[in-house]
Amino acid sequence: MNQTIETILQHRSIRKFTAEPMSEQLRNTILDCAIAASSSTFIQCVSIIRVTEHDKRVLLAEYAGGQEYVASAAEFFVFCVDFNRHQQICPEAKLGFAEQTLIGAVDAALMAQNGLLAAESLGLGGVYIGGLRNNPDKVASLLSLPKHVLPLFGLCLGYPAQSPDVKPRLPRSLIVHENSYAPLDREKLASYDQHIREYYRNRTGGSKNMSWSEQISGTLNKEARPFMKQFIEGQGFSLK
Repeated sequence: MNQTIETILQHRSIRKFTAEPMSEQLRNTILDCAIAASSSTFIQCVSIIRVTEHDKRVLLAEYAGGQEYVASAAEFFVFCVDFNRHQQICPEAKLGFAEQTLIGAVDAALMAQNGLLAAESLGLGGVYIGGLRNNPDKVASLLSLPKHVLPLFGLCLGYPAQSPDVKPRLPRSLIVHENSYAPLDREKLASYDQHIREYYRNRTGGSKNMSWSEQISGTLNKEARPFMKQFIEGQGFSLK
């Protein structure tokens, strides 16, 4: 096992940061690593909004559901699918296809993960902020995002002021299928559920007693931002 693999396997979401700022050189290294990620058809349809104005950070923290670390992290980036740049280059570009939405979402995720892994390898920590999609219209307005630019998620980065345990992932046997899709192994799922229940008990001092199955049931038994379809289409995505 090498240092790269150790960094990947030790990933934890960090939600408390010190007040230490990030140097320009370090920030640029992380951004360069993000930009080096794979790009479908080399279309490079991602833009990153670096938010440095405190008032905007405070509003974004509010829009994301009161996640105060959006305002306190050393750096905060918003990852966006961006075909506006392409339209400026090629005004006759055929946009609005669902495939382009998928390409942009995949490329943005690859880029962000590259950046986060680079940051973690350099002693920093971070957390993704999908909560920006609670109020995508307000985020787009605040950041002056034109049509054909879609804000997907944010990324807080900074020096960790906490060291949480690694959250156990689903075992490989429940994720990796060979040659064809396999039915769910309920026995292995039950074992994982117990593992997660113990993890939450230890993490919260016994105040949270929940399995993974119970957690996803609670999440998937309610609406999942039903307004997103209208917003996505309003930004010129997934129209056809």
